[in-house]
Amino acid sequence: MATVQDVMTRSPRTMSPQDTLVDAAKVMDELNIGVVPVCDGDRLCGVVTDRDIVVRGLARDVDPRTCKLSDVMSGHVRTARQDDDVDEVLVEMANAQVRRMPVVDGQDRLVGILSIGDIAAKSPEDEGDVGTSLGDISSPAEPDRSEPQSMQVPSQKASQKQKQKG
Repeated sequence: MATVQDVMTRSPRTMSPQDTLVDAAKVMDELNIGVVPVCDGDRLCGVVTDRDIVVRGLARDVDPRTCKLSDVMSGHVRTARQDDDVDEVLVEMANAQVRRMPVVDGQDRLVGILSIGDIAAKSPEDEGDVGTSLGDISSPAEPDRSEPQSMQVPSQKASQKQKQKG
């Protein structure tokens, strides 16, 4: 039975709620990551993802040089404990549809981060479970592959209007 502490990434880079979107984007670029834990001191208070920066920040026309992470981060974060069983955490990650989970100690201090990739790389015997979990995590996230209205030719637009009326 592997525990979270056996496979997690220890001492991840963190940021402050007062750091800006630009600061977070630079860290993500530098470390080639898509999520950064946000801490007040050593206490986890949220996470910010590349998607948070785009959807909650840039898409709402905020100034990324002045907008604070506290304005776009996810504040209610599911966490794992170091001694949790990896298989149980995988099930929780699949149910919550998250690919990464911060790891905290008994005093809720951030000690690591667990990703599907960590589990796959360090627990080859769990490869099947990781694949199933990744499928569960990703299943409802199918993109809308229909052409935007602006990309359709006039006959497609007329046809679509007919379908909507009918």
